[in-house]
Amino acid sequence: MAYSEYLAERVRHRLHGNGFIEEKKMMGGLIFMCNGKMCVGVDIDKETGQDRLMVRVGKLDYQELLQKEGSKKMDFTGKPMRGFLFIDSNGFDAEDDLDFWINKALALNVLL
Repeated sequence: MAYSEYLAERVRHRLHGNGFIEEKKMMGGLIFMCNGKMCVGVDIDKETGQDRLMVRVGKLDYQELLQKEGSKKMDFTGKPMRGFLFIDSNGFDAEDDLDFWINKALALNVLL
C-alpha cells in the first residue's frame, strides 16, 4: 500500500467534522469513507510515481469535471469506473484546488 502520508493528512484535515470518517487501506492506497460510503482516496500512480487523489464525484457533473486540470477517468482495471476520478498532483497541489475536490466528494456523499 503506497500513498503519501502528507497528502493523507491534508485530506484528513478537510474531512474532519463532516460525519463519521473511516480510513481503509484498499485499492493500493488509503480510502476515506464518509458515513459508510467511499468518498476520497489517496495513492501513488504506479506509472508516474506521483501522488494521486481519487474522488467520488458521481455521474451528474462527471464530464465537466473531467475537463479540470489534472483530472482523468479512474481506470485501474482496464475499465473506467464512472463517477470516480483520479486527480494528478498538479490538480490538487494548491490548497484551493484540494478544497474544491474534497467539497465535490462531500457534496455527493450527502446525496447517496
